[in-house]
Amino acid sequence: MNTHRNSIHLVDDAPILAHESFEGDQYILQVSAPVIARKALPGSFAHLRVSPERPMRRPISIMRTDPESGMVEFLYKAVGEGTRLLAERRVGERLSILGPIGRPFEFHPERPRPLLIGGGVGMPPMIFSAQQLKDDARFSPFVILGSEVPFPFRSRPSRLMLPGMPDGVIGCMPLLEDWGVASRLASLRGYPGCFEGYVTELARHWLEALEPAALAEVEVFACGPHPMLESVAALARAYDLPCQVSLEEFMACAVGGCAGCVVEVQTDSGPAMQRVCVDGPVFDARSVFA
Repeated sequence: MNTHRNSIHLVDDAPILAHESFEGDQYILQVSAPVIARKALPGSFAHLRVSPERPMRRPISIMRTDPESGMVEFLYKAVGEGTRLLAERRVGERLSILGPIGRPFEFHPERPRPLLIGGGVGMPPMIFSAQQLKDDARFSPFVILGSEVPFPFRSRPSRLMLPGMPDGVIGCMPLLEDWGVASRLASLRGYPGCFEGYVTELARHWLEALEPAALAEVEVFACGPHPMLESVAALARAYDLPCQVSLEEFMACAVGGCAGCVVEVQTDSGPAMQRVCVDGPVFDARSVFA
């Protein structure tokens, strides 16, 4: 039984607190939804009604929460009619939100060096993971974020040094830096301070610089486009590291009823079809990428 399904709540009148636009049709949306803010875990998402005229909701990953104030924050990209309608919503308007939904990431104290890799709109679960881990003295996370459009924040040079970083790769996400979480950025667009290449290539630089005892403490977590996740899974396999991935799929109901988001996974009993919305979105990478 997936007990996390019992935590899904409907907030029918969540007021929009802030809604900022960034280059590359990216938006950061903040809403007040206290019950979701209290219940959400890294890797979970919400199903948002983008407009009163559009009953079909859109799944969007949760990037950050403030359980005390009830704030829930999302990063999304306007790529279709639904998300473009959402981009038109203004501060003070109210949204209907289902959440939190899905199986979250699981962090293991015996693997105290989480490597968090996010690409594009796959960045939010990694930022949310860092938020959860930042105050837990058992963990020392390292976050790698990749984007082929300008990042939805102004990067700055990091003061947190890391092994294996190529010369000049010093750009970080300020929010993570303020939390004391080490981060680096990767892009093929030549942005200042960023690694010019794929997130997996930058991850390999870091992994290669670790001593065997430190390498044995790493667990990999990732969210992003399918080809990126496939590469991350291959990288983890090459270093014999456990790896969890959060899948992105189109979905209609997002609560397990329609089976429109099924993927094939390998189980102890053989291949099986599982729903990304409630059986995931987080899966063991080995079950998805052979």
